[in-house]
Amino acid sequence: MAPIAPPASIPVPSVPVNAAAAAAPAPPSSLLSRTQKFVEENQRLILLGCAVLAASGAGYYLYSSRSSSAGGPSSPGTSTSASGSDSTSAAAGGAGSSAKKNKKKKKKAGDKKDNEKFLSNQGDKGPLLEEIEQPAVPEKKEATSVEKPAEDAHISDVPDAATLESMDEAARNTLGTSLKDRGNKLYSKKDFKKAVECYTKALEVSVRKDAVFYSNRAACYTNFSPPEYAKCVADCDEALKLDRTYVKALKRRATALEHLGRDEEAVRDFTATTIIERFQDEQAAVAVERCLKKLAQKKAKEILETREPKLPSPTFISAYLSAFRPHDKPTLPENPSQGDQTLMLAFDALSAADYTHAVTFVNEAIDQGISWKEGEAEAHNLRGTFKFLIGDSEGARQDLQKSLDLVPSFVQSWVKIASVHMELGDSASAFGDFEAAIRHNADDPDIYYHRGQVYFIMQEFEKAIADYNKSTALDGSFIFTHIQAAVAQYKQGNVGASMAAFRRILKEFPDKGEPSNYYGELLLDQQKFQESLERFDRSIELDKERKPRNVLPFVNKALALFQWKQDIVGADALCKEALDIDPECDVAVATLAQLSLQQGKIDEAIKWFEKSAQLARTEGELVNAITYEHASKAQVHFLKNYPEFAERLSQMAQGL
Repeated sequence: MAPIAPPASIPVPSVPVNAAAAAAPAPPSSLLSRTQKFVEENQRLILLGCAVLAASGAGYYLYSSRSSSAGGPSSPGTSTSASGSDSTSAAAGGAGSSAKKNKKKKKKAGDKKDNEKFLSNQGDKGPLLEEIEQPAVPEKKEATSVEKPAEDAHISDVPDAATLESMDEAARNTLGTSLKDRGNKLYSKKDFKKAVECYTKALEVSVRKDAVFYSNRAACYTNFSPPEYAKCVADCDEALKLDRTYVKALKRRATALEHLGRDEEAVRDFTATTIIERFQDEQAAVAVERCLKKLAQKKAKEILETREPKLPSPTFISAYLSAFRPHDKPTLPENPSQGDQTLMLAFDALSAADYTHAVTFVNEAIDQGISWKEGEAEAHNLRGTFKFLIGDSEGARQDLQKSLDLVPSFVQSWVKIASVHMELGDSASAFGDFEAAIRHNADDPDIYYHRGQVYFIMQEFEKAIADYNKSTALDGSFIFTHIQAAVAQYKQGNVGASMAAFRRILKEFPDKGEPSNYYGELLLDQQKFQESLERFDRSIELDKERKPRNVLPFVNKALALFQWKQDIVGADALCKEALDIDPECDVAVATLAQLSLQQGKIDEAIKWFEKSAQLARTEGELVNAITYEHASKAQVHFLKNYPEFAERLSQMAQGL
């Protein structure tokens, strides 16, 4: 297996997270970066290859890459969509004749360019029409007056109904073909309305209904001004009833569906096209990703507008809070108000990791009124923290700014508002916040740790290490500055120094589970599987009494087992154990979804992706979960409608 990406410090172990959210300060974990690396290098395999896995049960390594450039199960080639029934026989994996293969090779050079324009909705000529080889026509009896050579057929040549009834089948089919040919010529002249008339008459007179007639008429509708995409879809439906694997009709319908805003259906058609074309149609693959993105963004927006704010998992919250050195809760004034006393209840709940009650109490305290300025600043700091955790960045910014208006020297509020500004994409304000914090207290080690986190996310590792070292010099008891500096060294390629640093950290903090967990991740990255498993086990043992318990070592161990021994059963059990401890651990859910795909259990994977969407904190995380959910649904739909492809997909899977 190819080595995975080096571990990186991230704020929260979820899949995925946007760059802004990644700047939020929290303890390090490389799990997300490994998953992101996998997603980047295997995107096509995830989005389009699940059907292959479903058909065969074949697995692929979660964190290995077949190629640094291919981007999928095979290097995308040029569009190989065959025309008409040639596509059908090839797609079915049948005995396509060598003549048909040669026909593909002899396609005009312009076909590829125009086909790509069609798929990318470009060009003013519309998609190319196509032909299919017509079956030999039996020798005609006696020519009638309505039978004209194909090139001379016009609408006016179509006889009345009574005359048509008197014509034999061969004559009617010949007339239909000639009308279709006339329609093609009109199409090439961009006379789309008259071309439609010819195709319509061709369908009326022909006894043998031809999928190409419908598809060509559909092409005309897309070139009307304005385009009539609904009619295009209807004609493609008819074409596909006659030829289920008619690739051009699938593409045409998919493009029309996309224009109609029916992206979920478009994803299905583009996915079917891609699989039928053996993953060689790059433009169709791009279209799948484009439609999935639009679909996911639309659904994510709808969900975010209607769902109630919800705290993330205890693992998430604990990770964020532990990135700040603890400080004493505020001292009550001599005559505390009801709001003052409620605020103390909020801090008590926070200490007990009872985050739900902590939120309730701090909201009540602010509503009741807090009698002294420092306490009010603490309350807005705490409420802003929870708003940040539920994904309400703007609300968090307002609360933290209120905290700073009350107590400008409140360094933790400066650091947290810097995180919020990073999530909002305002890095200039974030660095300004750090500078303001330094002006108020240059000896606060939290400032340098969290600024180092931002530099780390920006991959400015030298600056990150300098800030980590500054933080450690001010307070060497905070474990995460040590861990983070060691991880940054690893990212720089200083593997020996990084591993030595971790061994030192293990000695300095023998009773802490975090060093073993993150050291295990580095060992896993180097494929030292046995040693990594021992480290994850040690982390689990050391943290067994921790409240809330850290479940990341369970997920890391699951990944190690899978990567080393392809032990899906063991990996699955570990992730479910993590969920028993923390039912809302998003990284465990995301990993179970991927493991389900490895086993070809797409329906089960879809359920996990739906759960992942429910747990998503940010819009980026939600979009990602919805993308995978609907990609998987498209593949389930394909196998349901094209069961004959199961064997071929199994063969393709073996070659991945």
